[in-house]
Amino acid sequence: MHTTLPTYFSDRKAFLSAQLSCASRVDYFLEHIEANRDLNAYVEVFAEEARRAAAVSDGRFRAGNPRRLEGMVIGLKDNICYKDHMVTASSRILEGYVSVFSATVTERLLQEGAIIIGRLNCDEFAMGSSNETSVYGRVLNPLDRTRVPGGSSGGSAAALAAGLAHVTLGSDTGGSIRQPAAFCGLLGLKPTYGRISRWGLLAYGSSFDQIGPFTHNVQDAALVMEVISGADEKDATASHEPVPAYSERLAESDVKTIAYLPGLLENESIIPAIRQAYKDTIEQARNSGYTLQEASFDYFDYLVPTYYVLTTAEASSNLSRYDGVRFGHRTSEKTDLDGLYRKSRSEGFGWEVKRRIMLGTFVLSSGFYDAYYAKAQKVRRVVTEATDTILSTADVLLLPATPDTAFVFGENSDDPLKMYLQDIFTVQANVTGHPAIAFPRGTDEKGLPLGMQLIGRKFREDTLLALSAELMR
Repeated sequence: MHTTLPTYFSDRKAFLSAQLSCASRVDYFLEHIEANRDLNAYVEVFAEEARRAAAVSDGRFRAGNPRRLEGMVIGLKDNICYKDHMVTASSRILEGYVSVFSATVTERLLQEGAIIIGRLNCDEFAMGSSNETSVYGRVLNPLDRTRVPGGSSGGSAAALAAGLAHVTLGSDTGGSIRQPAAFCGLLGLKPTYGRISRWGLLAYGSSFDQIGPFTHNVQDAALVMEVISGADEKDATASHEPVPAYSERLAESDVKTIAYLPGLLENESIIPAIRQAYKDTIEQARNSGYTLQEASFDYFDYLVPTYYVLTTAEASSNLSRYDGVRFGHRTSEKTDLDGLYRKSRSEGFGWEVKRRIMLGTFVLSSGFYDAYYAKAQKVRRVVTEATDTILSTADVLLLPATPDTAFVFGENSDDPLKMYLQDIFTVQANVTGHPAIAFPRGTDEKGLPLGMQLIGRKFREDTLLALSAELMR
């Protein structure tokens, strides 16, 4: 399916040779968005704006001075701010809220000629693994409409898998780019923590969140990364580490040694098709001349609990600002100030968000802080050191992206624990801050995509892109 979908890498050549105009490509995407409205991927489409931007891009191509992303059509996840446009994190609490500024990534995309075509559905406040918690309703997986697209960036993944943009942006707090990428047969990159500014990203877990791209190929991902990465005076956590020319480093991978976890080849909690894809990827890498190194990682049982203790604590703090007074939904019931806060938040937040706020408030409360939050921070350090140890002798760690393929709607939604365990292989890179990429590795007997994942050394997204290009061939 993906060979016929538009990519910026191929379209840019056509733009440069005048075989294709940006205007006609935007019209193509708008037609396909309309034809695929049942997917519920876009919650708002900026049709006229996109057409005006396309006319500007066509003028630049004619004049011979296109910018780096000239004419690239991009969809933004509904938690990334775009000035004078609504941003709601797919929550009732932010109903009708119009952003007064643009996120740093949005500004950088626009400066380089990208065309933002709309905002994309997601799990409410990026909390979910199936895109079933959005106030706008669930997003369907275009490869099988009875199944989830993954979450929380489900709209971003579904839109790209259906060919409704060149590239989409998502955010990844515990796998929210890589898991939907795996479920929809895409490339999904979670950069190193601090590689990309979080200014203008509605916060869920501030020490975990990272913005990243969904693409069909490594070329488009590399190009977007060059533009949106780098230091930002508005975000103290954005790194000053120099941004390499990712697109020039795709040809040669300097990876020599790939670590893998032999225990996962026999792990019964992973479906057989993914275990087989993992084994095949290991063999392919070995046959391609890489050194395959057995590694052990004994902390999978601790990863998901650690992740949820820390992220819910940060969420309870970050979401306290949504109170019905400063912005967002305010209850219409007459009540005192305390009641106004309580009622507005009760009406404005969905069940999953409420669950995580309450859990986070509990782990931060006196008497439980040391037992949960402080202990989870210690486990975080241990997990980071264990990951660094693996990557001290290997260039990358190869893992499955998910234990399962895209599941049927409702299958896990009544069991929070079952849903949270969907993140078992993705949360590691968020807990530690390492970069990670999910890439497609064929399909199972039902035709559902299988996703593999690479975790790399910090700020070495270039090695992840180059190696995944090779392993995707």
